Amino acid sequence: MKKIAVIGATGLVGRTMLKLLEEEQVPFDELYLFSSERSAGRTMYFNKQKHVVQKLDADSFEGLDVDIALMSCGSS
Repeated sequence: MKKIAVIGATGLVGRTMLKLLEEEQVPFDELYLFSSERSAGRTMYFNKQKHVVQKLDADSFEGLDVDIALMSCGSS
């Protein structure tokens, strides 16, 4: 199956993307949530499972084999 990353997961668009993934029951094996330093460490729930949001930086995808990346980054 697939590995999905959501960049900007804690923002309005990111949360909407997660909601749509959940509603449409998109199949995948792993979900990675990324955000700015301000929101890193926050806990979010997806399909009743807890996920810790990781800080997005230059090395965030090092060693990850992500198939799909959904991105909604802020203007800054």
